Amino acid sequence: MNGDDEQLLRGRVYGHDHDDPGPRPDRRYAQLVGGPLDGLLLDITDRAEGAPAAGVPLRTELGRYGIGGRAIYTPRPGDRTRLDWSGDIP
Repeated sequence: MNGDDEQLLRGRVYGHDHDDPGPRPDRRYAQLVGGPLDGLLLDITDRAEGAPAAGVPLRTELGRYGIGGRAIYTPRPGDRTRLDWSGDIP
């Protein structure tokens, strides 16, 4: 991924349609930090405690395993609004 690709991802919501990729004011988000999804936002509105307590596998073709692979993001200790990349899985 090059710098242009990274700019396109910043501020977009993971899993949203390309025609409407931005965050919505009535939703809560955690920022994905590092790895192939760096800069994307993950919608955590429907989670009672906010960000998940354990790692979340998110599908992406940008990671080590390409199409069908997943990137694992885990909550940052002390800051549940950020999820740090911890690796890729097939």
